[in-house]
Amino acid sequence: MDLLALADFNLVARHEGFGRAARATGRPKATLSRRVSELEASLDLRLFERGGRALKLTEEGRALFERTAVLLTDLQETASAIASGGHRPRGRLRISAPLLFSQTAMGKLAAGFALKHPEVRLEVTTEDRAVDMVEEAFDLVIRVNPEPDDSLVGRIFLRDRLVVVASPTLRAQAAGSPVPAVVRGAATRPPEIWRMTTNEGETSILVEPMLSLSSLVMVRDAARMGVGVARLPISLVSHDLASGRLVLWGDVEGPEIALWTLYPSRRLLSARVSAFLDHLKDAFPKGTPDELANYVEA
Repeated sequence: MDLLALADFNLVARHEGFGRAARATGRPKATLSRRVSELEASLDLRLFERGGRALKLTEEGRALFERTAVLLTDLQETASAIASGGHRPRGRLRISAPLLFSQTAMGKLAAGFALKHPEVRLEVTTEDRAVDMVEEAFDLVIRVNPEPDDSLVGRIFLRDRLVVVASPTLRAQAAGSPVPAVVRGAATRPPEIWRMTTNEGETSILVEPMLSLSSLVMVRDAARMGVGVARLPISLVSHDLASGRLVLWGDVEGPEIALWTLYPSRRLLSARVSAFLDHLKDAFPKGTPDELANYVEA
């Protein structure tokens, strides 16, 4: 495929017309039209609908534009950085981050990054689902305990752990009676067993979900009110435990919580992605739950 023709196609698609692209870049309109026609011929596809005044992408043209625009930008930025002898971050940086991390830390992180790198247009989308980085044009994703994926590379930048906490006003239940609980998401059929570790060793409690909420921040707030026990990340409740607003019942058994940064291995690691990874490292040099708790409260 002719990369020059592909670049001209992206130029026309971005400006939504041959004339607009020509005026914006000083390139001859006839040259842009010829290169796009050559690309269409080589692919045996029609990339633009040319009827009337408006120039619209066909379905195939839109798919090609979405797949190649970010790649060409990366190549251009890399070439410019090498030519100038530096790697100054610039351009658009799209990040997908999970809900809890976004609610507690991402606003502060994003603001600090924007002040440090004003030539980067940072866009953060909050969602817990596993996004398709290439299809949805994300440069970087932050995920909790992601499934292995051979097409992605990354690193752990934060570790956390789950604990069982409750308000000190929550009264102990009679032996064998379920303890009221606040849970995230749909509750299972009550009662259920929560296994945990205390100073005395391994133990378990029988709980009955009384309240189901969609956010762990909401779960914490409800636990503070004394509705029931809750399983929450220690970073989210460490200050409540220190102040006595919540009390620790035990550590939840199971794997640790690991927050990963991930990016496609087949793409160049751009200067802006590298800069954000460095920004995370500066914010959380040790990657401990205490660092996250202190960062949020600072």
